[in-house]
Amino acid sequence: MIRARKALLPLAVVAATFASALEAATDEERIKRLEELVEQQQRTIEALGSEVKQLRSQQQATTVKVEDLSEPKLPVVVTADELDGEGPHPLSVKIYGFAMADAIYDFKRVDPNWEDTLRVSTIPTRSGTYGEDGNFAFGVRQSRLGVSGNYGDDISFILEAELFGVGGDEGQTTPRLRHAWGTYKNFGMGQYWSNFMDIDIFPNTIDYWGPTGMVFYRNQQARYSFPMGEDEFSISIEDPDTALTVGKFRDLDPCDVPNADPECENLESTLGELFQAYNDLPDFSVRYRNNGDFGHYQVAGMLRKLGYERRDTGQKDDELGWGINTSAGLKTWGSDVLKLQVVYGEGIGNYMNDGGIDIAPDSENPLTAEATTVALLGISAYYDHYWNDQWSTSFGWSMTDLDTEDGQFGSEFETGQIAQINLLHYPASNVLMGTEFIWGQREDVNGNTGTDYRVQFSLKVNFDSGDIMRPR
Repeated sequence: MIRARKALLPLAVVAATFASALEAATDEERIKRLEELVEQQQRTIEALGSEVKQLRSQQQATTVKVEDLSEPKLPVVVTADELDGEGPHPLSVKIYGFAMADAIYDFKRVDPNWEDTLRVSTIPTRSGTYGEDGNFAFGVRQSRLGVSGNYGDDISFILEAELFGVGGDEGQTTPRLRHAWGTYKNFGMGQYWSNFMDIDIFPNTIDYWGPTGMVFYRNQQARYSFPMGEDEFSISIEDPDTALTVGKFRDLDPCDVPNADPECENLESTLGELFQAYNDLPDFSVRYRNNGDFGHYQVAGMLRKLGYERRDTGQKDDELGWGINTSAGLKTWGSDVLKLQVVYGEGIGNYMNDGGIDIAPDSENPLTAEATTVALLGISAYYDHYWNDQWSTSFGWSMTDLDTEDGQFGSEFETGQIAQINLLHYPASNVLMGTEFIWGQREDVNGNTGTDYRVQFSLKVNFDSGDIMRPR
């Protein structure tokens, strides 16, 4: 209204001026000046009308904004703490993994299904088993994809796979489940690192299989962890899956056995095929881990009932398996870590990274032979050194040594060793490239040995979506 009043002032001034001039002018001059006055008044009125419309428009816009602010329509983020156990927790999800390619030159030869990693048990102990020395291979089977997440602090999950086929998919680039693990508070169940192992002592190497003498096993299990501040104490029951060797009975005809069953001629299997693992109790393990400024140390124990049976007679028997695994990751200078492990036990070969068996026949006589647990010693010692933020070197040695039984074949695995050294470069965030030299040796029950050494170059690119928040 103030602006409208100011706009009327020029009109009043003009009117007064024209009134004064009209008194002294002729009739003709008065008519002309009156017409000019009317035209100017019309222009002034039009300008005032436009200004009034503009003021009303601004007033309406201001009213709308006030109304919007009085009733917010943006979503409200509610944290798990604010929910306090009532209603759904927000879901936090992360997609992660890496694409990794390996270029390998093998100066010797291993089983072709395992040419893109140096798994010691695949080294031949007879020259020429897999052809002439020298082999080049590209591989992408280390590539990995995973999804992990949580609902607040009490519920978490992880689902992860890679492309390194094993078992029936040996040598194939096929998806292979690594982890399928869920937790609610202190209870977890699914497939995850065995409670008997320590994944944090795995060295910073680029060969896929890694230390032969390390406990390394992803197992189906149910686990409960007791809160102990920064430390950990957990117990678990795990899938038994006995690693059984029938040794010299593998190709033996049931009718060739002294005092053979008269029905042996009706059997189409060898004697070795008649024996199988029999597991009616899960494995049981306990683990204690101490974390501190020095790094960590861990002690784990395992108890197993290792059963076996004959499918032809139904005869069953079992042995007690046990093991103690001690490990430590010790911080030294800067970011460097010394990684150590010693494991010993009987019938724990199934939990080792390579070459282990649980039970074997103690005699080559099929009438008197009994299955017995195989004693095992595993050692792993590696050092991860970081020259700076962009360069690192890892080097070390590992060994698995098994006792032998009289009923085993001479060509069965007895001892394995591996040693590695590398130079790795991190040129950009999420990128690793480097070269590694690897040496491995296998020794059989009969004393035959085989060695292999190779050079590997790898490029690895990590990806991580970060946390993606979604309402449940």
